[in-house]
Amino acid sequence: MDIKICNKFKDRLLGNCFKNNIKNILCFPKCNSIHTFFMKVSIDVIMLDKNKRVIYIFNNIKPWRIILPKKKVYYTLEYPINTHKYKIKDLIEF
Repeated sequence: MDIKICNKFKDRLLGNCFKNNIKNILCFPKCNSIHTFFMKVSIDVIMLDKNKRVIYIFNNIKPWRIILPKKKVYYTLEYPINTHKYKIKDLIEF
């Protein structure tokens, strides 16, 4: 599955909003919180530190939810639901 790095304002603002089907993994650098406002489907969220080590995993986040800021998070990844197999402390390369 492809990872799209969201560095541009528009990509960070819209993310997976308004999509009926999520096909890519979105990576938000320098992002320690997210919301699922205006999303049509649930997602899985993985939060990494600067070394790309998994420190938080949130599965099946439904639309209209918020994950408040988390300490030590540098990257936030949004996955289509049930498509990742990571655990806390795993290292993710991208």
